[in-house]
Amino acid sequence: MNRQGFGGAAPSVNFSTRTPETTINGRSPSDLTDEEVDGLRYELAKAEDEIQTLRQVLLAKEKYATDVRRQLGLSPIGNIKQNLSKGWQEVQTSGPYLSASATLDDISRSNVYVRTRDGLSQAGHATTSVLSNVGVAITRRLAEMRNLSHTISVPSMRHSSTFKSFEEMVGTVKDKVTSSADMSGSERRSSRHSS
Repeated sequence: MNRQGFGGAAPSVNFSTRTPETTINGRSPSDLTDEEVDGLRYELAKAEDEIQTLRQVLLAKEKYATDVRRQLGLSPIGNIKQNLSKGWQEVQTSGPYLSASATLDDISRSNVYVRTRDGLSQAGHATTSVLSNVGVAITRRLAEMRNLSHTISVPSMRHSSTFKSFEEMVGTVKDKVTSSADMSGSERRSSRHSS
């Protein structure tokens, strides 16, 4: 093997990048003899065969490395997890992430955020309480109505004290919920004017 890059003497042909009209050893490609063209074609075929052989060797080495990784318990999923973990650590230590994190910390400590969070929490507790009471009352009234339905017809049930009490209770709950929503809205408006 007397080709450049394989430890032998440099060939007489220069493999530098050139256009078709570039000279080779002082001659243009059209001036090559048939013997020189055949020699170059032979060299090209050998180089392409070696490339194919190297690809096959590389493929065999990759398969071998995969088998060794499998025997060591290193799976592709494990590699992906490790790469993701490393990537996430790099993100967490990056400047933009640290800056955004500091900004979010500042926001979560701001008065507006704290008041909003507390207001929503109180509204959630009030709503939960009201809905729980409504559920209990409805269940109780439905049980009473079920007991009455065995003894009273539907039209006369509408005029019963239980049904009227149920209607009043639903109206009362509706009034409480709407007044609670109005009150929390006015509190928000007054807190905005005071800030």
